[in-house]
This record gives sequence, C-alpha cells and structure tokens, in this order.
Amino acid sequence: MFTGIVTDIGEITSLKPVAQGQLHRMRIACDYDQTTIADGASIACNGVCLTVVASGTADGKTWFDVDAAAETLGMTTAKDWAQGGRLNLERALKIGDELGGHIVAGHADGIATIVKRDDLPDMARFDLRTTRELARFIAAKGSVTLDGVSLTVNTVDDVTFSVLIIPHTLAVTTLSGWKAGSEVNIEVDLMARYAARLSEMK
Repeated sequence: MFTGIVTDIGEITSLKPVAQGQLHRMRIACDYDQTTIADGASIACNGVCLTVVASGTADGKTWFDVDAAAETLGMTTAKDWAQGGRLNLERALKIGDELGGHIVAGHADGIATIVKRDDLPDMARFDLRTTRELARFIAAKGSVTLDGVSLTVNTVDDVTFSVLIIPHTLAVTTLSGWKAGSEVNIEVDLMARYAARLSEMK
C-alpha cells in the first residue's frame, strides 16, 4: 500500500524489452538508500506498483531493476516509458508511517488525458478526461491518484475533472512537466470503488 506522497524522482537509465516485447526490464536511478531496498520490495513508479528484482549503486546513485509485464504495459503509460524518462517514486507504506495522502494500492486503473493546462501564480490547474467507467468513481472534493500523486478533485463535469497543483507538489514531482495532450496514470479512490459496489449490490 502507498499514500500518494512522492518521496523521490527517479530516472530510467536503461530499458530492455524481453519476452518478445511482453516484458520491459528497467533500471531506475534514485536517491534512496540502497541498503534499505530488498529484492522483492514494492516501489510505486508513476503510480504503478513494481517489484524490485535487483539493486545496487553506481556513480554515487542508487539503482534498482523492475519488470513491467504485459498487463501493465497494456493499461498504463509504462508502454511509452523510455530511457531518460523521469518517474515519481514512493516506497511501500510501513505500519506506523504517517498517512499524508490517501490509501493508494499502486494498481493503476487506466489512463487519463490532460485536456488543458492553466498556469496560475505559483500554481497550475489541469483539466483531465478519463473513461466513463472510471469517471463514475470521481467526485468533487474526493481523492484521485495521478502518476502516483495523491490529489484532491476540484470539479467534475461528466468524464472531465480538474485538479489544482500547489507549488510544493510542482517542485517535488514530475507534474510541472505536464501539458495538454499528455497521458497520465490514474487510480481512483478505493473507498469510492467499494461504495459504488455496495450500492450496486443493494
């Protein structure tokens, strides 16, 4: 489990398609302490929970290797990741850690497309469009995870919704580079999903 509070920005230093392109092996450089990263650990990369298969250090940086499998490549932006790309990173939540965002599974539900970006003084407002299936779980003042970042929904209009990004978030995540036409990973709020399921069962 995660909270949607990004703790580092990683860089993809290598990416190799294997298994006839059905699997992408990636090496990601970061500033985490390598001695705290065990093989099998979970790290959310742009909101996608990936399993560490190896780690080490090189040139003063920590690196870890992960595999993105066919399902991940098929339904997230991982299919377009490339060497040199930057990713929002978050380590898995530990018992007793502060829950600063909201409960995030790291299982991206799909992709949202940025329709519009408005740059405000020190802030940015984004309008995004997603599928009707996911839009029904998005509500004003509710939570949503975009590229691994826990955000509060400002407004909702059918399948379009907006978020306002504060200066701190712009500074410590990759969101400052978002622009109209960009695709981002989206995970809807687990509580909204369960509430909808309970309503359907009545």
